[in-house]
Amino acid sequence: MGKYTGFRPIGVSFGRKAVFLPEIYAMNANVLEKLKILAESAKFDVSCASSGTSRGHQKGAIGSAAGWGICHSFAADGRCIALLKIMLTNSCMYDCAYCINRRSNDIPRATFAVSELVELTIEFYRRNYIEGLFLSSGVVRNPDYTMERMVRVVKDLRTLHRFNGYIHMKSIPGASEALVHEAGLYADRLSVNIEIPNEASLQALAPEKNFQSVFTPMRYIQQGVVQSAEERRHFRSAPRFAPAGQSTQMIIGATPDNDQSILRLSSALYRRQSMKRVYYSGYIHINTYDTRLPALKQAPLVRENRLYQADWLLRFYQFRVEEIVDDSHPNLELDIDPKLSWALRHPENFPVDVNRADYEQLLRVPGIGVKSAKAILLARRYGRLGTYQLKRIGVVLKKAQYFITTCELPTPTIQEITPEGVRRLLVKPNPRAADERQLSLFFDEP
Repeated sequence: MGKYTGFRPIGVSFGRKAVFLPEIYAMNANVLEKLKILAESAKFDVSCASSGTSRGHQKGAIGSAAGWGICHSFAADGRCIALLKIMLTNSCMYDCAYCINRRSNDIPRATFAVSELVELTIEFYRRNYIEGLFLSSGVVRNPDYTMERMVRVVKDLRTLHRFNGYIHMKSIPGASEALVHEAGLYADRLSVNIEIPNEASLQALAPEKNFQSVFTPMRYIQQGVVQSAEERRHFRSAPRFAPAGQSTQMIIGATPDNDQSILRLSSALYRRQSMKRVYYSGYIHINTYDTRLPALKQAPLVRENRLYQADWLLRFYQFRVEEIVDDSHPNLELDIDPKLSWALRHPENFPVDVNRADYEQLLRVPGIGVKSAKAILLARRYGRLGTYQLKRIGVVLKKAQYFITTCELPTPTIQEITPEGVRRLLVKPNPRAADERQLSLFFDEP
């Protein structure tokens, strides 16, 4: 490929950082052009934020997937952890209304050869640009043809180059069980994107797709994870299958589906043993010519953030979907977080005595998180807690003060101030939130 002579900027980014590509790639204009096109095409997929797996360095191999996880953010010690987020090809046989890579779009197309993508990943790792790979693809010819080429990429990385870093691979909807199983033997995490949270809405925007093609490979992955765990209980040398489980992604705001239906689907997915994360991606109006899509000026980011907060309540705070949203409140409030919204609707549960309440009661208090609730249980073994101790623990007293009592003199709580009064004290007018609220009402009847 030529002699390495130095670096020059080319404007390619991944992870959250731009890099300088060495001249070794500049000398191969074909690979460089593919990289620029396919890295850009992959940026709309957000379902690759964390690894959830732990695999240390192995003798004779390169890379590792350490316990702190590989993600598109910063590690606990401040390091920026990057994946090469790339598509095998952005050509696609489907014409989904919301997708930039739909077959009817007139955009530059490119396809990596398996060997090109394998070599690119290894060279990027050796230059310390990345610590792992996120691989997705458009669908060409048929799902199995595309899936087989993706499996060859991850298999070659593992077996030929002994690559021990983190690999997240998208499973193609409609792919065969054999290919999904083979992918799980080499990838740390597999994901299949639901994309639209309602099958009727999916049929309207992507008539060539259906939920069956999505849930079938999801079931294959779940079965592989369960079977692998059972085998490893009896034989420690048994191969691991997708040790970081699986994830999925839903596009928010492209259809009139409310938050209740979205969270019900997420809750059902989390009950599956292998499902680790559901990602929510605010709809971006890229295909402006398609009249089936809402003409949003910006992505509904506030709603996306509220859904992540509600998702957190489902996974770590022991909330049920019907407690967060119900038939009378089918959508999350945009001006306050869902936990505070629940507390204001249920003042009968407050105030909570932080010196006596159990863990479950503490988790329901706005301003008290999982870590601070555990810290409260530990700290009160050694004495009664007041506001000073709660601040040291990390409790957000700006919110919590209206929902708790301490060992100090009583202060006005939600019972005296009333839920409406607490809302007025905590919520300040936010023009941006108001704009987002209008966006969320795009489909509402006048």
